[in-house]
Formats: sequence, C-alpha cells, structure tokens
Amino acid sequence: MQDLDSWLSAKNEISRRNAAEAVFEDVRTAIVDRKLALGTRLPSEVQLAERYGISRAIVREALRSLQTLGFTQTRTGRGTFVVSESPARQLGGGYSARDLMEARPCIEIPAAGWAALRRSSEQLASLTSLCDRMDEEEHVQAWVRMDAEFHGEIAEASGNAIFRKVVADVRGALATQSELVEHVRGRRKASNAEHRRILEAIAAGSEGHARAAMAEHLLEVKRSIIGIASE
Repeated sequence: MQDLDSWLSAKNEISRRNAAEAVFEDVRTAIVDRKLALGTRLPSEVQLAERYGISRAIVREALRSLQTLGFTQTRTGRGTFVVSESPARQLGGGYSARDLMEARPCIEIPAAGWAALRRSSEQLASLTSLCDRMDEEEHVQAWVRMDAEFHGEIAEASGNAIFRKVVADVRGALATQSELVEHVRGRRKASNAEHRRILEAIAAGSEGHARAAMAEHLLEVKRSIIGIASE
C-alpha cells in the first residue's frame, strides 16, 4: 500500500500530447516499473482527477485505454485493478501483434498499389478527408478509429474483395495496435505524414510509389511494436 500511496501523492505535470495520453503513460509506466504491483486497485476517478488536476472524463478515457490494452481490468462494484505489466498478446479478434506484422505487408502493400490504379474520385476524396481530419484530431481513440478506417478505405479502393474482407476482419486489432503505439511511442504526427505520402502516391496513380509508401509505413509500425516489446 505504501507504493500506491507514495505514487498517488506525487504530483505529475501534464505537459505533452493531450492529457488523457499523459495520464495513460504515467499509469502505464508505474505499472511497468512495478510501482503499481499486480493486483493493486487503482485510485478512484476522483482521486486520479485530483492528482493530475484534470477532469474525470479525461481520467476515464485514460483508464479505458489501459483496459483495452490489457494492463487493467475494471470489476463492477469493486474498481479497476492492475492485471498485467505488459500489453495483451491478443489485440482483438484473436490476432496477436506478430500476426499483424507478418500479414499486413502481404495484404496492404499490394492493396495500396492496386488502389493507385483503380481508385475512384469518390474514394480519393474519402481518403483525403480522412488524412485531413487525422491531422487535426486530438483525441487518441477518435484518431485510431480513423487510422483503421484509412487502411480499410485503401483496401476498398484496391477493388480486390479479398483484400477488403481481410482488412475489415482485422480492423479491431489494427485499432488496438494503433492505440498502443500512439500511447507509448507518440507516433501520431509521423504516422500522419506517412499516410499523406501513401495518399499522394494513390492520387498520382503511381502503383510503385504507393507500394513503397505503404511498405515504409508498415516498417515503422513494426519497429515501434518491436521496441515496445523489448521494453
């Protein structure tokens, strides 16, 4: 209990990215560093809001992300407990991070190439709108939903029903992985730039550049996941 009390009493300045991300990162770090041991019941939303000087709604968003990624579990009427010191191996739909890393290049790189050759003007407009909105979005969970949607739209624009079906099936896992990478690595700005390069290649009708841009993006995601796992 002493570790929990000392952690709770230590004020933490919210200074980077948005408040929910900073709260997530502070609690995650405390779990990984074992300042909050397995089985520990986290302080209430009210206590956490007071600790960080933020609203309960922001605390709730951070706690939701911690549970989504497998660090905590909320038990009705009892509170939120630390259940793991690392992200869940399963990202959703029974897929692991390794599953995604191995499969995505086989599907999304050729899909981007075909999208450059087959996309309609309406599909290009939809992809452009998504990129623009992601550049402006501040909330992590809204951003990760759009991230998964962007990749789904490319599969749709490829004109290949198999690519479309596979990407749709793993969409939940993609969103969970994206949320983990953003919270831990803060890749949103870099990812937005990578998405923009993919979009520009598709808009230009360049199959080769679209494939290369998607390959670069997936490689950076893979590096982030490997880095998180090695920590």
